[in-house]
Amino acid sequence: MLHHHPKVKSDVLKRISYILGHIKGIHKMTEEDKYCIDIVKQIQAVQSALNKVTEIVLEDHLKTCVSHAIKKGEGQKLIKEVMETIKQKKV
Repeated sequence: MLHHHPKVKSDVLKRISYILGHIKGIHKMTEEDKYCIDIVKQIQAVQSALNKVTEIVLEDHLKTCVSHAIKKGEGQKLIKEVMETIKQKKV
């Protein structure tokens, strides 16, 4: 198993911390009976942030794990795995 590039790892962890903060905010808004549309907008912001994290991790996976596997002649399995994961993505 290859490790994530330190910059990528740092970026992902920062984004996840942001998302966790947002989730806590949504929880608080719900507890306080805030306006539904305001809550939905915050949920959409979290979904967008999660999509960005997905893009970053997937790109890193392609550049590291898949690239390494291709160089070793073992790329087809990982390529298939990536394609199955992309196809399963729910919008």
